[in-house]
Amino acid sequence: LPLVAWLSDAVRLAAASLVICIAALAVVPLAAFFLREYPRDVGLLPLGATEDTPPPPSGGAARRAINGLVQAAKTRPFWLLAGGFAICGASTNGLVGTHFIPAAHDHGMPTTTAAGLLALVGVFDIVGTIASGWLTDRVDSRLLLAGYYALRGLSLMLLPQLFSESAHPSMLVFIIFYGLDWVATVPPTVALCRQYFGMSAPVVFGWVFASHQLGAAMAASAAGLTRDHLGSYDLAWYVAGALCIGAAVLSASLARSPEDAPRDLARQGAAG
Repeated sequence: LPLVAWLSDAVRLAAASLVICIAALAVVPLAAFFLREYPRDVGLLPLGATEDTPPPPSGGAARRAINGLVQAAKTRPFWLLAGGFAICGASTNGLVGTHFIPAAHDHGMPTTTAAGLLALVGVFDIVGTIASGWLTDRVDSRLLLAGYYALRGLSLMLLPQLFSESAHPSMLVFIIFYGLDWVATVPPTVALCRQYFGMSAPVVFGWVFASHQLGAAMAASAAGLTRDHLGSYDLAWYVAGALCIGAAVLSASLARSPEDAPRDLARQGAAG
């Protein structure tokens, strides 16, 4: 991010975009040559399994995806998870990921410094995600999600007071916390999808993640409009913080057991 920000300022935006394109394309051969579809492809059993299981049918992926959405949409847990994850996307990719650098620049912070702070979020993101996975194995996922969202909401409400011309300690504390919290919501969300939807969980989580991206898109647009019309991002931060508190309530509202899900949903996922 600091490199891209420097290229954008010192050279031109097209050069920064080209660097991003090259970096993305560099991943393609790694995925093509080193990733495998199933554990059996490298001589392993699925994690925790005592015997191998047949892979899902290779055809009809679109039909399975639509059927998974139709069945999941009949359940209350799906809408609670999707609603919470839409807010997750709005408060991360949509708001902080898109608008943190220009918001910091509005307060006199150099673009490269703001980009460096956002890059630091990514570093602590790795730590937070691994720690969240460890906690998900040991703590009620509903409570984890509620805690993550509530703390994120409170931090966003404090953010407008933290912007300044330099990266002072209070802003660094926010950056570290936000990095730890950014993708921490994913492990408990995946675990809850598995709990409620069984073998259909991967498909259902795909739709839940789609809501994440829709939330991000709406927040990116809304925050930009807020800045253009009001001359400040402050309202966007406060609204996002309030939404995160709402996501905490949605997560806490999930039932402890998957009784709200259709009984045949897991079987449908297994059968394709």
